Amino acid sequence: MALPETEDGSLRVAIVHYWFVGNTGGERVVEALAEMFPQADLFCLVAEPTTMSPTLRKHRLTTSFLQRIPGSRRLYKHLLPLHPLAIEQLDLSGYDLILSSESGPAKGVLSPPDTCHICYCHSPMRYLWDLYPSYRRAMGPVARNVFALTANYLRMWDLASAARVDYFVANSYNVASRIRKHYRREAHVVYPPVNVSAGYVSRDLDDYYLVVSRLIGYKRVDLAIEACNRLKRPLRIIGDGDQYKRLRRLAGPSIEFLGHVSDRAVQENYARCRALLFPGEEDFGIVPVEAQSFGRPVIAYGRGGALETVKGCPIGQPFTPEMSTGVFFFEQTADSVEDAIFRFESVEGRFSASFIRSSVERFGVERFKSEMDQFIEENVSTHRKSPTLSPTDGEMLAVSSHKA
Repeated sequence: MALPETEDGSLRVAIVHYWFVGNTGGERVVEALAEMFPQADLFCLVAEPTTMSPTLRKHRLTTSFLQRIPGSRRLYKHLLPLHPLAIEQLDLSGYDLILSSESGPAKGVLSPPDTCHICYCHSPMRYLWDLYPSYRRAMGPVARNVFALTANYLRMWDLASAARVDYFVANSYNVASRIRKHYRREAHVVYPPVNVSAGYVSRDLDDYYLVVSRLIGYKRVDLAIEACNRLKRPLRIIGDGDQYKRLRRLAGPSIEFLGHVSDRAVQENYARCRALLFPGEEDFGIVPVEAQSFGRPVIAYGRGGALETVKGCPIGQPFTPEMSTGVFFFEQTADSVEDAIFRFESVEGRFSASFIRSSVERFGVERFKSEMDQFIEENVSTHRKSPTLSPTDGEMLAVSSHKA
């Protein structure tokens, strides 16, 4: 039997996110879901309300007990062993629909059997699964051993918590394959919302390449720096992170660090760059889509989400820049990035800015809302019609009890 709805007949909806401490792709997904369900309540482990958008601040927010730990809004990642306990303490009884936004522990919430739980998965936790060896290698001896013990427990919990989800939605086919691999579950694909309507084609271009990224290890910004150092190409880097000092030491005179800048400044840099350099492997990767919405080509590592958002040259066919949106390289080395830059520059004038811009219209916000609305409507309806225990299951349970 379905839970009662609100007085006006709308669903009682809870949106669960891992944490609100910045404004990244995950928060943009939650914001779009919150616009779809203005009656929804928000839940998370920790939150810094000042970083939340005005749309999200309109909703009632519940945080876990981790919020009360001094410094938790800065050190939340170091509280990793407590995440399962904290997420399970959130009370989600009384909701018809739970929408979890997941690349951490959000899907692990406990819910009644007649509540429909749909998980929008940005990725299974990469530091526990496919990137686990590289994270361990980057740690000191003591931290490495502690992380190994913690990760073993968290992987078991992560797999168990996946069984609590009724329906998975992946942000890309790349992530859907990881869900299949790690959780043995199928996922429907809905690309995340990107504000492509903000893009425009500039008549004036400048002589620089662009990186827009958090400055952390797996983003491989070091490869873009090394390649541009060798070629003496101007490179602007927008973003900050724990690799900032290391990357500054690597950078030559042609590299400029802009740090954290306004949205307007990011857009202006997108619009006027020669091309975006995208050397990391991402689950989906919003940055290449944003760059293309300004008609700018992308020089990308040919793995992960970039293969779904950048149109490169089909294998075995002649390269036609007029019908492409970028150039791929297939080894994460500075040599490979350097070669890709040379290949791009040899045909740079043949790329079509209007074609590049039109190619990413399929990633817009309204398209995301429409596809998610259809998926949610179909599956909430299916879930409500499904009996908690079928007659056949009941007979089997009775037989099992009798034999015991």
